[in-house]
Amino acid sequence: MNMEFEKKLALPIEVKESYALSWEMEQNIGAKRRQIEDIFEGKSDKLLLIIGPCSADNEESVIDYISRLCPLQEKVQDKILIVPRIYTNKPRTNGGGYKGMLHQPDPTGKSDLFKGLIATRHMHMRAVSETGFACADEMLYPENYQYLDDLLAYVAVGARSVEDQQHRLTASGIDVPVGMKNPTSGDYSVMMNAIYAAQSGHTFIYRGWEVHSKGNPHTHAILRGYTNKHGQSQPNYHYEDLERLCDTYDGMDLVNPAVIIDTNHANSNKNPFEQPRIINEVLNSARHDKRVKAIVKGFMVESYIEDGCQKVGGGVYGQSITDPCLGWEKTEKLILDIADYI
Repeated sequence: MNMEFEKKLALPIEVKESYALSWEMEQNIGAKRRQIEDIFEGKSDKLLLIIGPCSADNEESVIDYISRLCPLQEKVQDKILIVPRIYTNKPRTNGGGYKGMLHQPDPTGKSDLFKGLIATRHMHMRAVSETGFACADEMLYPENYQYLDDLLAYVAVGARSVEDQQHRLTASGIDVPVGMKNPTSGDYSVMMNAIYAAQSGHTFIYRGWEVHSKGNPHTHAILRGYTNKHGQSQPNYHYEDLERLCDTYDGMDLVNPAVIIDTNHANSNKNPFEQPRIINEVLNSARHDKRVKAIVKGFMVESYIEDGCQKVGGGVYGQSITDPCLGWEKTEKLILDIADYI
């Protein structure tokens, strides 16, 4: 085998015992999860806003950013439920570049997965204990989910992972809402088949065990745009796209039909300043059509303290080292504008 086995990592239960949640944290996370589930089940008409940095590269600036969301959540609590993004794994198109805090707790240092596992859990715990928010993360590696499964309120499966069998089966055993992104090709059927699989029960191998899942009724779609055969970004948040998704849901035996609109990536051609305009268009579509309004549960926004992005080691506090993000002043205005609109 052309691999070098460096060290055996601690089991999830060992990490959780060393970094255990308090009773208060457990209660808070449970309450946040129920609020999110109520949105997907139609019991609450609040809008879900999954918002934060493209990748959580620095604990201090990420917690600083999330802390700034606290007074905003108080202002908009009757209309919007904010779920901060703490994305600790970064999928890479060609495998190169910064892969997230899990790989490199210090973005300028070498890879250290054990330190990365500790760093990611520690950051999520700080978010809960210091701000009261339970957060979202992307499930890039299904076998690592158990290191954070007691902390997360929302999980996303990315465009390059959505067709993978292990991601689908693991999602079927997760007890928080899971969003399935459309693949980079834009093929709805891939995303919808992933939702169907995750809403069903399965028997499969997970971390060396034979496990049985019951299905996740809160698995749903995320539209993030796609790339055509010429490599050009194409949006899929327009009214016609949402109508098509409604029709697709109508033709399938799925519960809690829902979609989150990812306002960056191919939908904005990675221009973060387009995100407010995209949200405004989708909200207009929802006003125009009852079916669209019923299915659109919220938005995913890439936002940080400073506008744009920088290279690793650039030294700008609170600026993304991966995809460009919307800065804080524009983010604050966006959230208040959404609340005024709805």
